[in-house]
Amino acid sequence: MFGNRDIPVYLFTGFLESGKSTCFQEILKEGNFEDGLRTLFLLTEEGEAEIAEELLQYNKVDMVVIDDEEELTESMCKDLVKEYKPARIVIEVNGMWDITRLINETIPENWIVVQTFTTVNAETFPMYINNMKSLLMSHFQQSDLVIFNRCDREMDKASMRRNVKAINRAAQVLFESEDGSVESNIEEELPYDINADVIELEDDDFGLWYLDVSEHPEKYEGKTVVFKGQVYRNRTFPKDAFVPARKAMTCCADDIAKIGFICHHPQAAELDLDSWVKVSVKVKPEYSHRQQTKVPMLWADKIEQAEAPEEEIVYFS
Repeated sequence: MFGNRDIPVYLFTGFLESGKSTCFQEILKEGNFEDGLRTLFLLTEEGEAEIAEELLQYNKVDMVVIDDEEELTESMCKDLVKEYKPARIVIEVNGMWDITRLINETIPENWIVVQTFTTVNAETFPMYINNMKSLLMSHFQQSDLVIFNRCDREMDKASMRRNVKAINRAAQVLFESEDGSVESNIEEELPYDINADVIELEDDDFGLWYLDVSEHPEKYEGKTVVFKGQVYRNRTFPKDAFVPARKAMTCCADDIAKIGFICHHPQAAELDLDSWVKVSVKVKPEYSHRQQTKVPMLWADKIEQAEAPEEEIVYFS
């Protein structure tokens, strides 16, 4: 019976020496696990920092080292629960492991991932984003909180943040400096005048606008925005709705998807699918029960045929 109950799971992800152990150790030091409940800690990668044994004992944390990705199976997970009888589980995930497979296939169904932390060494981030972007993005995609540590003033934090938000708009992003200070409100330098009554987007501006209006729809409420998009509709759309969409690459050439927002117009159903249009829209944020937040809703007052942009793919880097 014990093994069938739901067990909350906390994931700490990131590449070697990104600060995963340090992050978990700080959480222990802050007293977040001082409730007397037993914790099973699965360590899948031993880095430069080791968590103090006395800190583990004080917080009733049992640590098990897993050396190989193939070693951790659903059967092993169930055996560990029987042996240690944890109230919760913490997994420090090896940065080279397939985190999607870990969550969807390896851990038992009653292991419920409640929070995922991703740590990133800001000094080595450019190397990973250039050489291992697909793997890095898979970690961002699953994360609730992304922490860039070892930051300095010269680093392009807005670009770092953009890389996360392009793949996971809901993730919180923090920047930690060597002195321990933390920043979260990184201002994006927008290529258009946010204070203008009519915001005309250049073709290359769509990606930045898409991220900014997704996160701060209230900034655009009542404003008119003019941009190009490709007509997208499906059978579930009301007759007056379509999406003036763009194709976006968030990770690699194999990861291109259409992005955009629902737009209302009386003649929406008459528009040719995949045709390029230039739209003039009013932004009216509406509360989404599914997303539990306000989302941009567009209302078009003008639609005209347009030529495709010189570069049809939107990039966020």
